[in-house]
Order: sequence, then C-alpha cells, then structure tokens
Amino acid sequence: MPPFASDNYAPAHPEVLAAMAAANDGYAVAYGEDPWTARLAERTRELFGAGATVFPLLNGTGANVVSLMATTPRWAGVVASDVAHVNTDENGAPERVGGLKLLTRPTVDGRLTVADVESWAGELGDVHRAQPAVLTLTQSTELGTVYTVEELRALVDAAHRLGLAVHVDGSRLANAAAALGVDLRALTTDVGVDVVSLGAAKNGGMIGEAVVVLGPDDAPTPAAADARRAAAEAVPYLRKSTMQLASKARFVSAQLLALLGEPGTATAPGGAADGAPLWLRNAANANATAARLRAGVESLGTDAVRVTRPTEANAVFATLPRAAADRLRERTRFYDWADGETPERVEVRWMSSWATTPAEVDAFVAALTEALTETEAPAGAAAGAAEGVPAEVL
Repeated sequence: MPPFASDNYAPAHPEVLAAMAAANDGYAVAYGEDPWTARLAERTRELFGAGATVFPLLNGTGANVVSLMATTPRWAGVVASDVAHVNTDENGAPERVGGLKLLTRPTVDGRLTVADVESWAGELGDVHRAQPAVLTLTQSTELGTVYTVEELRALVDAAHRLGLAVHVDGSRLANAAAALGVDLRALTTDVGVDVVSLGAAKNGGMIGEAVVVLGPDDAPTPAAADARRAAAEAVPYLRKSTMQLASKARFVSAQLLALLGEPGTATAPGGAADGAPLWLRNAANANATAARLRAGVESLGTDAVRVTRPTEANAVFATLPRAAADRLRERTRFYDWADGETPERVEVRWMSSWATTPAEVDAFVAALTEALTETEAPAGAAAGAAEGVPAEVL
C-alpha cells in the first residue's frame, strides 16, 4: 500500500519527466538564460498578468524565505498563522536566513481572519516591536482548508490598509484552485496578492518551485505597486545569496512548463477533463481521492475514528486510538498531527496525491477497519471523551 503521509512522497508525473528529458537535449545557457525559462516567463504573464515576473528556485522553503525577504526590511515582522509552514516546518529559516520575526496568531482550521491581521495595527510605529510588514497566507492551508476568493480579498484589503504586503505560500495553490473551480489568477492577481511561492513538487514536480511577483499595474494601490517593483528587483540577488539559484535552471523551468502548459495553451479552470493543464488534473485527482478517503472513513459508522477537520483539498484529519494508528502504520506510512481527545487517542493526517488511485483509497479504508478491529477500539469512546473539548481541537 502506498504511503498516505504527504503528497511529497508521490513520484514525479511522467509528463514532467518527459519535459525534463526533452530539456536535456543539447546545451543551454546557465542560470536562467535559456529558452525554457523564457517560455516560462511568457506563460507566467499569460496566467498571472502582463506584468508578472517569475523566478525559478530549488525548493519551497527557499521560495518562501526569498519572497518574505523581498517584501520586508531587515527590522520587519511577518504576520502568519500559528500553523503556517514558515512557522512550524522550516527550522527557523525565515529567522535564521532572513532575519525576520514571525508574528503569529492562533487559528481555527488554519485560516487567518481580518481581525487577526488588524490586531497588529497597534504595533506599527512602535520602535520596541518588530514592524509588521508582510502578511503570509498558505493556500491551501496546512490543515487542508481553503481560503475562498472573498476571504482572500478581505484579508488582502486589510493588509494593504495597514501598509503590509501580501505573500501566498502556494505549495498547494493548485489544490485550492481545483477545489474552488477557479484559475490561478483568481486566487492571486485578482484579489491583490503581491508575491506567490508557486509550488510544483507537491503536485507532480520533481524538484524546484518558483517565486512569482505580480505586476505593478495590477496592484490595488500605488504603495503596493512600488513594493512589487522593489520585490522584483530584489529577488534575483536574494535568490543567489540564499543559494536558491540553479545553474541548470532549464530543468526547473521545464517542470513548471509541463505543469502550467506552454505559452498559448488553454488554462481550462474548473475541471479535470482531458485537455485541462497538468496542474489542474493532478490537483483534482488529489482532492477527489481525499474526498473518497473521508467518505470511506465516515462510512465505517464508528466513533472509534472521528474526522476532525474540514476536507476541502487533499488532506484528511482524524482521531483514533493510538494502538490502532500504530497497527495501521505497519501497512502504510502517515504522520501523527496532535494529541487526541484522551491520552489513548491521537489526531493523524492522511494525505492523497496526484498519483493516488481510488483502489488505493479503498485498500487504506479496509486496512483501517482491520486495525480498529484488531486493537478492539471501543465504539463510542471518542464521543464520550470529547465532551467539553473545544471545537477547534476536534
């Protein structure tokens, strides 16, 4: 049985591998002065607006750190969710490499609110406080939820009113767009986002991501336009100084082109039919198999396993007895996320990917059923233990 730990575990998509093989034909100028990167720049302008600029990098952490450094002065802070990847899973890279303080707020299901953003207004102008300079939003979130277009627009507007730039950690941006039935521009350019870390590895890529700085002419305010121009000028130097500039950048650009489509091809948002771009087909499959997994878990009809959070993209969170989780882990790999309702229970995360099949999901649900039976999980125990537990924990 394949692992359900992370979409990072999935192989690279065959179309991505084919694109890399094609890019391996002959010589090309290094450091991004190649035809593949030129075509990627053209495709980025088609998808995100005429003034958008793209910078291929080596990985997602690098894309996040470079994006945040490009939008902040050295004394600044980054407003983020408490579960943001930059806060929990990047080993302090924004602080160590970028010298940036993370200003976090606790969230429900991973989503920040306008009130969370506005709560930092009192810090502005206080020399004793790191100055909030950029809001970072993860789309889709680390808890598998999605910001709607309306929610994004309200958050971006609130940030811009305070003079903050807005960055989107888009490692799973494709999953959010597929879930909402919109294109990539609708979740970025059209709502006023300034900079995007554009993911590839979690959606069928092999290695490499990109920073996309949105166009100044698309900015909602003159200040935001100036910030975008400054960021676009800064990223090339930050990319090199943070060791994120690939010498053979054509191979990163070729992957992104395979996912996004060559210049002039259709964008086809809102479905996974044949002819849709690879990013959309891959994300739609990941989302669909996660929905199937959730439905399979809920169909078991037992309180021994409880789905705990909304399933809006490609992640399913649930609590179950620790003994059952350990037994299931003998068949497939996945991660514990948090403590459960009682010491005997644990919250876990199960993730699907572009490569996950319905048959694999069904086999996982069958294995889960066996694990619950073999460890004699007491039906109803979770429901009784959950009384008085805050909803955000469940």
